[in-house]
Amino acid sequence: MPKVVVLSGSPSTQSRLYGLIHYATEQLREAGAEVTLLNVVDLPAEDLIKANFNSPDVTASLALLADADAVIVASPVYKAAYSGLLKIFLDLVPQEGLREKPVLPLFIGGTLAHLLVIDYALKPVLNALGGRHILGGVYAVDQWVERLPGGAYGLSEELVVRLDRSVKELNDLLKL
Repeated sequence: MPKVVVLSGSPSTQSRLYGLIHYATEQLREAGAEVTLLNVVDLPAEDLIKANFNSPDVTASLALLADADAVIVASPVYKAAYSGLLKIFLDLVPQEGLREKPVLPLFIGGTLAHLLVIDYALKPVLNALGGRHILGGVYAVDQWVERLPGGAYGLSEELVVRLDRSVKELNDLLKL
């Protein structure tokens, strides 16, 4: 069973980004993948800021990433880039930490003006970490994700089509 880690750089677990994360996670699990959500916001802030590689939480998170067959990198867009929280975690990932792993970016922002954040802000960093098979990813606009009662999310038809296509591409690479 392939292992997929969803690395969320959102500072809020109430973000609409989780609509994308939950949908992709459900699709991957239905296809037979083992999916683990790694919320960077749950790690000790001081350990992240001080790059404490001896922190049990940091060590366990990096081990989880190292053991993954694929990684989904998810973030809201702030100031035309991914979150600082995601950046501070990526700074701890070893130089070749993403080698041999397909990476699927999932991003959400307030406007289509930041559509290229994946290509211009994220992909160079993923490449520096050894990521050579970075999928096109999905960029969503906040309005495409509706918060529903009970913590569920409603996704626009267009977003579902794009997520299905990207998750299928990841499934094909994982031979699911």
